Amino acid sequence: MRILLHRADGVTEPWLRGFAAALPQADVIVWQEGAAIATCDYAVTWAPPAAMLEHLAHVKAIFVTGAGVDGIMKFADQLPQVPIIRLGDAGMAVQMAEYVAYAVLRYFRRFDEYEAQARRGIWQPLPQFEKADFSIGVMGTGVLGRRVLAALAAFDFPLRGWSRSAKQIDGVQCFHGADGLDDFLRGTRVLVCMLPLTPDTANLLERRRLSLLPEGAYLINVGRGAHVAETDLLALVRKGHIAGATLDVFRSEPLPAPHPFWDEPRVSLTPHVAALTLPDVSAAQIAEKIVALERGEAVADLVDRHAGY
Repeated sequence: MRILLHRADGVTEPWLRGFAAALPQADVIVWQEGAAIATCDYAVTWAPPAAMLEHLAHVKAIFVTGAGVDGIMKFADQLPQVPIIRLGDAGMAVQMAEYVAYAVLRYFRRFDEYEAQARRGIWQPLPQFEKADFSIGVMGTGVLGRRVLAALAAFDFPLRGWSRSAKQIDGVQCFHGADGLDDFLRGTRVLVCMLPLTPDTANLLERRRLSLLPEGAYLINVGRGAHVAETDLLALVRKGHIAGATLDVFRSEPLPAPHPFWDEPRVSLTPHVAALTLPDVSAAQIAEKIVALERGEAVADLVDRHAGY
């Protein structure tokens, strides 16, 4: 069995070790442009270079090294009609829950404002926010979104969720579809974007929709940078309608040096680290699914090509 591995960052050794431990019978071949590569049974990648596509023509399945699949779906029309399988949890859900819970509590407890006061030498307790007025709305209620909601439930915040199709989650007020989006936004004090990036979700959070959030709302984006119209967000932050934003993803990554987000103190930035792919856990999950496919069994986390995730 041959597995074709591509890593855009060039860091392949942890993946090679992971596959050697989880699937020792497999021959893992690292893709290199221009190299002669024998036909492989499976491919493991996230955003393959165009030159790699010819080597995917005869694989049985393509595994994506992330929960998001926008990196490979841009080549959807050029991919063979084989299963595309994304990672399930693979250790990312708890990381995402940690990140979002930290960001929510930082705003709720006004630590962002205390940090700004401390830099100016000000000792001044601030009034506490009322928890009943601090509703958290999560856009995207898949595996990662549900884990985030479960983590926030421990703090007794009012919880809301929005998804493309109808969902029911205990303790969460659920909204769905285009018809439910505006009402969802109007009642959300802290908006957490965890959506997959598709043509339907690109630029979803632009000026009109962001303005539906109540005065003094907050945004946490751990989905994709293209979900948010950055100029509109910046204008609403400077106007004060949005009190602060915590952003882990951006339209251009790394974020360019002259980008105005760098100079806006109410915008907190992290370099796409909310949920990192763990090579050992991910390789073990992919190996388990390969074994199942070889047995003719069904596997979870199949990508719906029509939906784009």
